[in-house]
Amino acid sequence: MSESTDHVDRTDHVAPQTTLSYEQARDELIDVVRQLESGNASLEESLRLWERGEELAATCQAWLDGARQRLEAAKNGSADHSPESDRAEPDE
Repeated sequence: MSESTDHVDRTDHVAPQTTLSYEQARDELIDVVRQLESGNASLEESLRLWERGEELAATCQAWLDGARQRLEAAKNGSADHSPESDRAEPDE
């Protein structure tokens, strides 16, 4: 029964890591996918990898959503929020 306890303990490291950059999460996700595709992992390890992959994919998606929002805000709000920048441009 100590084996099942070991498996439970190992899943503790699967907690979401919000401090990962997009690139770190993407690279780790690529590694997880490669491990899953190799077919060499046990069922238990495959489940852990799948869960970790889901977390990493969510992290990547959050970064992409945030970037999209920033681009939209910059596109829609640049003229409204910074009239000084319009005056700072040289007249042609």
